[in-house]
Amino acid sequence: MVQVKTYHLAPTGLIPNSPYVLIHYPRLLLDEVKRPGFNASKVSDVFLSNGWPVQWVAKYGLTQASHYHSAAHECMAVISGQGATIRFGVADTTSDEEDNTYGHGYEDGGVEVQAELGDVFIIPAGVAHKTHDPKPEGAVFAFHDATAKEVDDVSKFLEQIELAGEFMMIGGYPTGGVWDFAVGGNDKGRYENVWAVKKPERDPVLGTSKEGLCGLWGEKGNSQL
Repeated sequence: MVQVKTYHLAPTGLIPNSPYVLIHYPRLLLDEVKRPGFNASKVSDVFLSNGWPVQWVAKYGLTQASHYHSAAHECMAVISGQGATIRFGVADTTSDEEDNTYGHGYEDGGVEVQAELGDVFIIPAGVAHKTHDPKPEGAVFAFHDATAKEVDDVSKFLEQIELAGEFMMIGGYPTGGVWDFAVGGNDKGRYENVWAVKKPERDPVLGTSKEGLCGLWGEKGNSQL
C-alpha cells in the first residue's frame, strides 16, 4: 500500500491555494533513486509515461522565495540529498530572506513538511511552496532547464546531470502546462481562475490508481475553500 499524506490549504490574503489537496508520498521512489546507476532520466520516464513531462531539475541553496504556479499543477520528487523543509500555503511578506524564512516575515498558517530522499509531492495550481534548509548544507542554487532551446533530447540532458549528494528535486507538469512564478497577491480578486486549472487524467507516478491523484482529487470539495 502506498503511504500518502494530504493537506487542505485554504486561501490566504495573498495566496489562492486550492480546493484540491496537496499530496505527499513519503519515500515513494526511494528504491528507484537508490538503485545503482540511477540518474534523473529514470524519474522523468515515469512522469512522462503518465503525461507529466519533466521541465527542470534543481539543486537547492539555503532558501528561496515562496511562490506558486497559477496555471499548472506541479509534481516534484526528491532525487538526491538527505532532506529539506518545504513550507506550503503562505506567502513571504518581506524581501528579507532571513526574516521570511526564520522570522516573522510570512503569512500566518500553512504547513511545513520535511522532504526526504524518494519523496514525491503533487502541488495543485495556486498552492504556495518554499524550500529551505537543505541537507547537506552549503550548496549553491542551480537550475537545470529541460525545456531550454539547446535541449533537443531531454533524456540525454537529464542523464548528464551530476547527482553529487546535494539536495535536488525534479519537477514536471501535465502535458501542455505552462508554469509561472507568482509570489503572492498576483491573482488577488480572481482566485477562481487558478482553481479552474483542469484536473490531470493521471497521477505522475501512480497513473489511474485510486490511491493517487485520481482518487484523492475526485472532487474539488469547495467546502475546503
